[in-house]
Formats: sequence, C-alpha cells, structure tokens
Amino acid sequence: MPPSGVLRPDSFAARLSSVSLDDLAARGMRGIIVDLDNTLVGYGEEAMAPIDAAWVASARQRGFAVCLVSNNFTGRVERIGRELGVPTVASALKPLPRGFLRALRVLATPKSATVVVGDQLFTDVLGAKLVGLHAILTEPLVAKDWHGTRVLRFLERILLGRKRSS
Repeated sequence: MPPSGVLRPDSFAARLSSVSLDDLAARGMRGIIVDLDNTLVGYGEEAMAPIDAAWVASARQRGFAVCLVSNNFTGRVERIGRELGVPTVASALKPLPRGFLRALRVLATPKSATVVVGDQLFTDVLGAKLVGLHAILTEPLVAKDWHGTRVLRFLERILLGRKRSS
C-alpha cells in the first residue's frame, strides 16, 4: 500500500551522498535540512562517513544553505554541526513543525525552495510535509535504532513495502 499525502516523500535516495545536488538545483532548491541520526551519522556512532561529509561540503560550496535538524541532544548535534560548518537545530521534536520552522529561519530560504533529507517516514517526511517542505527519504545508515524508532520502522515497512530507495 503506497503512502499518501503527508507520508509521501517526493523522492527516495540510498543515502545522503546519493542525493543529486544538480537535481536539487534544477528543481530550484536553495536550502537543505539534513537529519542527523541514521542519515548523516549512523545511530550510536560518532563519526560521519567521509562521503556524506564531503556531500555537505559540496552543497555549501555550490551555494546551498544547509542546516542539521535532529531530535538528539544539543551537545552532539552542535559538535557535528561545527565539524561541518553548518547551523543546527537540536531537540527538534520532529515531526512537530517547530524545529523545521526554526531551520527555515536559519536558512533564510522559502518553503518552496527547501528540502528535508532524512531516513524516517514518521519524523523527517511527516514533519517536512506538515510544514510544506519537499522531502527525500533515505535508507537508514545502520540497522541499529533507538527502541522507539524500531516500532516506527515496522510501520514504515507496511506503508512503503520493501523498496525505499530508487
């Protein structure tokens, strides 16, 4: 059963670094909101994969405004943001709009020119859609998840089936 409305990503990607910056630019995107856990850094890990850190650097070099938005605690989120040279919104309470709206103010981009990239249907995609943003759903970087997320992953599989990326 395909997802509908607020649970329908605009597109899918295997991981953050497989999101085409050329395609984002062609679609008029200027702001990119990136989820942290299992999108940029594997759950429970401290280091980013060099390929994803390079993608963020390339996005910034090309003129995209980038902001990390995470439900994680401030210290970890800010540390990774500093490593990348990007602003952060921690303790965002996704999918509630508050964190996404804060990121939009930081990015200074309109909703129509801002995309959210994240690995969770019920936090990243739903939150993006509630605010009126584009959404790209990635595969989680690692299979390990916080226990509350495991329940949501089960529901994601029901809605999306086996295929998440294209």
